[in-house]
Amino acid sequence: MTAPASIDCGGNVRLERGVRCRLSDGIELVSDHYYPAQPGPRPTLLMRQPYGRDIASTVVYAHPAWFARHGYNVVIQDVRGRGDSEGEFYPFRHEGCDGAETIAWLRSLPESNGRVGMYGFSYHGMTQLLAAAEHPEGLQCIAPGMTAHDLYHGWFYHHGALRFAAILGWGLQMLKDDARRLKLREASDRLEQAWANLPSQAGVLPFRNHPAIQGERVPRYVLDWFDHHEPGDYWSAMDLSRTVNQVRVPALHTSGWYDLFSHGSIDGFLALTEHAATPFAREHQYLVAGPWLHIPWGDRIGASDFGSEALIDADAILLRWFNHWLKDSGEFAAEPKIRHFVLGENRWREAQSWPARAKQPFYLYSDGKANSRKGDGELSSAPPRTEQSCDIFICDPEVPVLSPGPNAQAGQFDQSSLELGNNVLVYTSEPLDKALNVFGTPRVCLYCSTSSAHTDFTAKLVRVRPGGAAEFICMGIARSSWLFAESGYVADKIHLWEFDLEPTSCVFAAGDCVRLEIAGSAFPLYDRNPGTDVPSCRATSWDWHRSTQLVFHDGKRPSALYLPVSETPA
Repeated sequence: MTAPASIDCGGNVRLERGVRCRLSDGIELVSDHYYPAQPGPRPTLLMRQPYGRDIASTVVYAHPAWFARHGYNVVIQDVRGRGDSEGEFYPFRHEGCDGAETIAWLRSLPESNGRVGMYGFSYHGMTQLLAAAEHPEGLQCIAPGMTAHDLYHGWFYHHGALRFAAILGWGLQMLKDDARRLKLREASDRLEQAWANLPSQAGVLPFRNHPAIQGERVPRYVLDWFDHHEPGDYWSAMDLSRTVNQVRVPALHTSGWYDLFSHGSIDGFLALTEHAATPFAREHQYLVAGPWLHIPWGDRIGASDFGSEALIDADAILLRWFNHWLKDSGEFAAEPKIRHFVLGENRWREAQSWPARAKQPFYLYSDGKANSRKGDGELSSAPPRTEQSCDIFICDPEVPVLSPGPNAQAGQFDQSSLELGNNVLVYTSEPLDKALNVFGTPRVCLYCSTSSAHTDFTAKLVRVRPGGAAEFICMGIARSSWLFAESGYVADKIHLWEFDLEPTSCVFAAGDCVRLEIAGSAFPLYDRNPGTDVPSCRATSWDWHRSTQLVFHDGKRPSALYLPVSETPA
């Protein structure tokens, strides 16, 4: 076997390409190793990823050579079945065991001093969590970014609704590489054509039968994601939802307020803070939450400018984190448990704990015509004491309410145009007399009935500026089959819909208004509920059924938005 090539990367860093690690089942995984020129042994930073080890997540992180110049052996490994690594790729399924065996192997190398940290975001974040749950000797810290410890609730589905555009897009992306690896030319062509016109793929029905994800020898994991539309053993066998209490290491979690995994990242931070294996691990969970998308991490999303403070040096934070745990520098000891960026104030704040459940209510009011922002919907801190007419809108799968951003893009987009439809209920407060500081997880409690036993409700928090701009902050969704899985959901009966929105940190300035939008869909961000018992992934227009949605807000049924409000910024 030819020895791996050794290459001078400049800056006193040497790269050894194509290093092979043989696992206990005979599969060989391939990695690139970056070494400081000075002799070791040294601590090792490990990233395990499925997208190409030469990329090494440089879309958001510094190149591995940068970390090597700061005194680390840096290893970027292709996971099983990706890149040059052997085996069959099935997302998440082998990452715990493979990661633990990789760490054991790395510690046996002469350049290693036995101390290992892991980093990376998205899928690479999950490889860290799964490896940590195996508690391999020598793994001393991890830094999972924009990921989820619970695949069903934090990655693929949100309160029963599929994160449709993101999951279909990611599935097509992953299958493209599989098709090329398996030399499936026709399947590859179909996938490339779909990928080249990604926005139009949302219109393929039923989406489980999308031609690009079908075919002999095409891996079926995307079909499995669609078929397993309820929580259960399929998901928990691949994640940490039942094994979070096995993690014994400190973790630095990174989240973005406009990332599709914001809820998943923060839930992972909270789960480890409460349930990690040891008091030491529970004590040393940290969170950095910024105004970011999944990619990139910067100061702008669309036309929104979050200011220079949003351009935080994530690499410098990572370096201090690893220096602290792998070199005993102590330089992370004074860090707050939570560092969060306040939207609107456009600056970083600190907190030592995540806020308790949202408590400040904004009650819904109207004379029965809250449809669109032209309607009479209001929010008030005073609970309703008299009878009010309920609000009514039609939820039509054929004409769904669109996502907050174009083509399911995330960001602080102006909702004014979307608020003109009568299929959206709009409730707005009076202009605020003083600033309102919101940090945590907003929540809604809605008394509703629907003409169908299968339906969704969405709730969107919006900040209305004095000039009329309606800036999207966050939203939530709940599906009747998920929210009422135990009690059962009955058409034409009033039920209490109580569910969380995505977490946030923002300031409503004096003069701003708080707005709540209620609808029955947010497509293609989430899949549309067909309104029948046909699973969404198998539904065509023949299965679509309109539903009349009633929202009650009177003295006996005080529907409300609850915000996690503090008197001063945290």
